[in-house]
Amino acid sequence: MNDSPVPSQYTTGRSKAGIEQALAAAGKKLDGLQAEDLAMLEDYHTGGRIATMQLVDLVGVAPDDEVLDAGTGIGGTARYLASRFGCSVTAVDLSDEYCETARWLNQLVGLDDRIDVRQGDVTALPLADSSYDVVFSQHVQMNVPDKDRLYQEATRVLKMGGRLAVWDICAGDQDELSYPLPWADVPDDTHLVTPPALRAVIESAGLAIDQWTDLTEHVGALMRTIQSQPPGPLGLHAFVPDFRERLDNLVDALSDGRLKAIQAVARVR
Repeated sequence: MNDSPVPSQYTTGRSKAGIEQALAAAGKKLDGLQAEDLAMLEDYHTGGRIATMQLVDLVGVAPDDEVLDAGTGIGGTARYLASRFGCSVTAVDLSDEYCETARWLNQLVGLDDRIDVRQGDVTALPLADSSYDVVFSQHVQMNVPDKDRLYQEATRVLKMGGRLAVWDICAGDQDELSYPLPWADVPDDTHLVTPPALRAVIESAGLAIDQWTDLTEHVGALMRTIQSQPPGPLGLHAFVPDFRERLDNLVDALSDGRLKAIQAVARVR
């Protein structure tokens, strides 16, 4: 355990119950549930499953890779990797509630033998040095003030030549953001830096950038399409409070330049 505070939207006490109700409303039975049945509600980051698939394809994952999903949330990326590649995945998150929910979902879809869920802080990972071929970090650093430590820890647990896969939101222009956002209820919960500052801190941790792409325009259009659709029973609104308001504020800020979306792959030098 650690003493780092967990933002309130990650500790509602309703994650498991909300997801169970959403699955029932969608006609999904818990016994016989398949990993793909969760695809619409388990990727708690901009772009959802589409962004996950794009990042996975970009970084490249093999069945024999040891993979870490650092800041796993309820475990969507970990389950996608374990289901698609059959690889071994360690999933770490600060929220006990999210870890418990992730373990429950892993058991429901028969992936608990491939995914090891651990409660922990991404700036002090409870993991051994040089243990992983790939580390995923998706929409995590916005809640982390000590970004030096975040990426130093990712570098520490990666094997030589191992890859860090990043999908993150950065600061754009200096105009104030509207809250709540998907990762923050109030300004004190958000720790955004500009894309150049993010790249610099990743490189200073001993990682070489292989890919660096600003996908703000692309993901902004995607999120506007999602925003325009009527909500079904399966979605992040099943367990994220005030999700529609968070989504609207995010889309507005991506559209007017207050936020930037960066996809990147870096390699241990």
